[in-house]
Amino acid sequence: MLQALPQPVVVCDEHNMVVFANYAAEAFFGASLSVLSRQKLDDLIAFGSPIVNLVQQVIARRAPMTEYRLRVGSSRFGDDRVVDLFASPLSDTDNRVALLFQERTMADKIDRQLVSRGAARSVTGLASMLAHEIKNPLSGIRGAAQLLEQTVTAEEQPLARLIREETDRIVTLIDRVDVFGDDRPMDREPINIHVVLDRVKLLAKNGVARGITFSEEYDPSLPPVWGNRDQLVQVFLNLVKNAAEALERTSKPEIKFSTAFRPGIKISVSGIVDRISLPLEIIIEDNGPGMPPEILPVLFDPFVTTKVNGSGLGLALVAKIVGDHGGVIDSESRPGRTRFRVLLPVASGPKSLSSDGEPG
Repeated sequence: MLQALPQPVVVCDEHNMVVFANYAAEAFFGASLSVLSRQKLDDLIAFGSPIVNLVQQVIARRAPMTEYRLRVGSSRFGDDRVVDLFASPLSDTDNRVALLFQERTMADKIDRQLVSRGAARSVTGLASMLAHEIKNPLSGIRGAAQLLEQTVTAEEQPLARLIREETDRIVTLIDRVDVFGDDRPMDREPINIHVVLDRVKLLAKNGVARGITFSEEYDPSLPPVWGNRDQLVQVFLNLVKNAAEALERTSKPEIKFSTAFRPGIKISVSGIVDRISLPLEIIIEDNGPGMPPEILPVLFDPFVTTKVNGSGLGLALVAKIVGDHGGVIDSESRPGRTRFRVLLPVASGPKSLSSDGEPG
């Protein structure tokens, strides 16, 4: 039963030795059960943590206890995590205690994103003004790409076609440039997220991320997401672009794409009565220098940026698009690793995808 829980669960004895950890706990602490079971709770939790004292109180009282918003620091994490901790005696016959960790990071970041989306609508007027200035040069770029496609060699034609197709995609996006304040329903279909990520990788390797090593860790059985292909490309291309810019001074730059099926997270979405599940996890990770800790809580707010010439609109738009898909995005960063995690709902119903990502 404990293995089936999506929350990390650790069982320790009266000497604080770990005697059991479920799969979620192995992922949470970054170690297997065989490793964890050779350690004391004191070794897993930062020195001075109230968690150790809480275990002793549960043993003494033989009654469950709960602590909210505890900081769990560990050398395995690289940073602090905020959790609600539920501690309970495992039985009446011994002194073993079960600890369930409910991480608050996602809930807190969802709350911040709801605030960020409201603030993002304030840029609608500015975006509309810029649309005209952007579409004019794009028209010239598209025309030049068409001419190139007719004159270059067969090997170079795919790149010229890529320029034309991406120009068309940008024009389509600009036609909805008031996306920050636009609540109209978008065109959606079942989308193979791996096809989207492959497209993003192709664009990045021929553009903003030249010379950067890409790696993938995909779950091949991932079901389709119910979404808009162009907007999802925009989301992940923006995240890759940010990662590439952060890697400019990294000696061996690498960007990693990973996907997984993570059941257990549900949220309420405006306009939908039932809470929706967000089991599709997509992570964009880089090995750059990381972001300043003080900027992480407001990272998805408009006009927040660490770039000298940045506008601070890119991640605000990313959060808006992800939110429109009924999903959430969060970020964690430390020197040597920055991760953006996007959680999305699956396409409901008996939908399937062909190999090219189109509905089958």
